[in-house]
Amino acid sequence: MRDSTLKLVQSLGFTGRAFPSARAFLNSQQLIETSCLISDIHMPEMSGIELQKTLRAHGHRIPIIFITAFPEDKIRAQAFGEGAICFLEKPFEVEELSHCIDTALRANKSGCG
Repeated sequence: MRDSTLKLVQSLGFTGRAFPSARAFLNSQQLIETSCLISDIHMPEMSGIELQKTLRAHGHRIPIIFITAFPEDKIRAQAFGEGAICFLEKPFEVEELSHCIDTALRANKSGCG
């Protein structure tokens, strides 16, 4: 799914990078260069929600788009409560992701997120 999402993002004309884990992203140079983050909710070692909390705790306000195959109202509320831009259920439409990316990039430019 990670590679498919990356190819989709690139096909929409955006630059993207994929990481094998949340920790790999947190330890990368991309952390400070990222304008928008697309994260699965369920990942090994660190969930998307834990990644979001870690980013916020360290002062990073990157707009986040969450995707999940297991939507739960509690997790959705938690994600939006911490500032998520979108919460997409797999499978999602290309137009939905494109809209979310546009919204996230506008939020990033305005200093929100």
